[in-house]
This record gives sequence, structure tokens and C-alpha cells, in this order.
Amino acid sequence: MRRYQTNLFLALLTVLITSCSSDSGGGSTPTPGPTPGPTPIAAPGKASLTLPENNKPCETGEVSGATASVIFTWSQGTDTESVDLSITNTDTNQITNRTNLTTTTATVPLTRGHRYQWKVTSKNKGTQTTASDSFKFYLAGDGEENAAPFLAEAIYPQPGSSVTTSENGTITLEWEGADPDSDTLTYTLLIDTVDGRQEPTEENIGLTSNTKEVAVEAGTIYYWSIITSDGTVSVPSNVFSFRVD
Repeated sequence: MRRYQTNLFLALLTVLITSCSSDSGGGSTPTPGPTPGPTPIAAPGKASLTLPENNKPCETGEVSGATASVIFTWSQGTDTESVDLSITNTDTNQITNRTNLTTTTATVPLTRGHRYQWKVTSKNKGTQTTASDSFKFYLAGDGEENAAPFLAEAIYPQPGSSVTTSENGTITLEWEGADPDSDTLTYTLLIDTVDGRQEPTEENIGLTSNTKEVAVEAGTIYYWSIITSDGTVSVPSNVFSFRVD
């Protein structure tokens, strides 16, 4: 009888051990989910330009012969770690860059007697950047009493865009013109299907507003430019183009 009880106890113990082993090791191993990627970094905020002021003569720093030290200042956008400063001489298209600036000011020597355009591009550790608006200014040379107007810029149509005409087959061109001396400006519109430099019609000469309605034909690419005059100096713009659908 005692041997029977011992065997029964051993049998029950074996069943219990087997059951525990089955519970702890049964079932398939769960597949781990994908590892979360890094949190995207938001694009930096847009900087606000301060000096030199837009469409104004520039107050220079130290003058040395044909060059002058120009102080650039701006307000930094949010989430910004550094900026790139880009300055374009719009008379020669020469570009001057200052990169990875961590302050909100920079002093740059520039050639006097030229018109310039500048902007800053905000950056951080992310992949996105944010460009500021662009400001224009004129850096006067020695003895200058009149600063030439800035080059006109296309507002509508945007260069390279496609447009649809009104019911009467016209569109209204619009551009921006400015003068460092705040002189009264007049404009001459050149528009054609060749190169935007053909002889203007009489009705497009001496315009006093920065818009002009013109007749166009569907399926045609047009080229146009603006000559800006302050009464003393006349400055031709770049050539712009658009397609009429």
C-alpha cells in the first residue's frame, strides 16, 4: 500500500511539472513591432529682415575706396539654429554668401554704386529650410546725386507660368517697380513672341501705373520686360515669359 501511494505521488508530481513546463513555454514567440523612427524635426521659422531696408538707399559703414562695409540685420525665426545670408548684385548677378551664421547680424564689404538684393535662409538639424522675403537696396557711390531705379519684377503672370485669358481675350500684366530716391517712375512695356526686347508700341510707352491690359492669343508663348525710368536713368528688367492656354 505504501509503495502504491509513493508511485501515485510521483505520477501526480510528473503531471504537475509537465503542465507548468507546457504553460511557460507554449505558444509562438510574439513578433516585435517595427522600431519607431526618429521624430521629424519641424521646419525652422521664417526670418524677418531689418537692415538694409527694402527699396531704400543703404546707410554704409566703413568706406574704403570702391567698397563699403554694409551691416545686415534680421530677426531670427523659430526653431532656427543658423542661417545662410545671400546677397545678389542685380547689376552684375554676382552672388556673395555667408553661411552657417549663428547671430542675427553680419557685416559684408560690397562694391559701391550698385543695386543689391538680399535674403536669409533659416536652418536647423532637420532637412527642411525656410527662406525669408527678399529686400532690395542701393549702395551709392561717390558724388552720386541720383540713384538708378531698381529692376522691375514680374508679379503677374509669374515667370514661366500658364494663364487663361478673360472673355475678351486679354490678360492684365502686373509688375513691381521702386526707386531708392522715391522718384516718380514711368514704365515702358515690351511684349512680343520673340525675345521680350522688340520695339514697344506707342501705347506701351510712358506708363504711369504698374499694370497693363494686353491682348493675347491662346496656345502662344509671350516674352515681356519693363524699362523703368526715374526721368534721368532708364533701367531694363530681365525678360519674363508666360504661356496662354
